[in-house]
Amino acid sequence: MEMETVKKYLEKGLDGDGIHSPSFENFVMQGLGLRVELVEQGRLLCSMKIPVRFLNPMNVLHGGATASLVDLVGSAVIHTYGLPGTGVSVEITVSYLDIAFADEEIEIEGRALRIGKTVAVVNVEFRRKKTARILAQARHTKYLPPQTRM
Repeated sequence: MEMETVKKYLEKGLDGDGIHSPSFENFVMQGLGLRVELVEQGRLLCSMKIPVRFLNPMNVLHGGATASLVDLVGSAVIHTYGLPGTGVSVEITVSYLDIAFADEEIEIEGRALRIGKTVAVVNVEFRRKKTARILAQARHTKYLPPQTRM
């Protein structure tokens, strides 16, 4: 997968360039404002302002929104290796370390820890952009479909 395709996917959503985006991803990504700062094989650095629709009733970043972003960014990191198909999330674990508010600028960094033949593991970290203080750390494990050799 070309790095530009991964960047377009994260910044604009599905554009027909080869990354499948189901309805839920379209809902999450619509108007998200995710900006890709760096994309290289095995690593993505993104930034965004937290949209109001991602807040929980206490007006802080919702844990479910954070987990959805882990899934999106983690999957995109795997795509930087040119692997076709989306695979299946086996496990997503998130440690919530601090809170974030609406319109706060954050960074999301995804790094591949292991990309094997059938399993990929990615670390995703959320930080305040101004202070680099860690908001959440996550691990995303995906089962990768077998690759045909034709």
